[in-house]
Amino acid sequence: MRKMSLLLLVMVIVVMAGVVQAQDHAYVGASKCKMCHKVQFASWEQSTHAKALDSAKGSTDPAYDAGKCTACHVTNNDETMAGVQCEACHGPGADFKKMSIMKDPEKAAANGLIVPTQETCDGCHKDDGHSKVVDLATEMTNAAAIHEFKNPPGE
Repeated sequence: MRKMSLLLLVMVIVVMAGVVQAQDHAYVGASKCKMCHKVQFASWEQSTHAKALDSAKGSTDPAYDAGKCTACHVTNNDETMAGVQCEACHGPGADFKKMSIMKDPEKAAANGLIVPTQETCDGCHKDDGHSKVVDLATEMTNAAAIHEFKNPPGE
């Protein structure tokens, strides 16, 4: 009986650890980012990234296919997070959205913040006849594609 109780306790701990881990780095949506990053949000809202789902749905060549298009035209493969929102490039923000964490770059990175690199862009911008290859260094100042930067990476 004692072994059974111990086994049950271990199973509960494993399940709880899995639940906690599943909650790590959850997506919160661009509206949460907007609370502190108003300029960037307003700029992004007008960008091609913000309108990526609408663009995909309006396409006839190729025709919209949720199974294929959502990987790049929405955030977290979820149409309720339409467009390439902040977290598509910067990582899920639930654990780094607090000001006390965001003000400390090391804490923010430890809590999931990603500073986009060329590899980040390459995840969707491929030379595959459909998407446009981009050079992050060149696009960094392209507010029409990304957003206005308060502190651009590398500065």
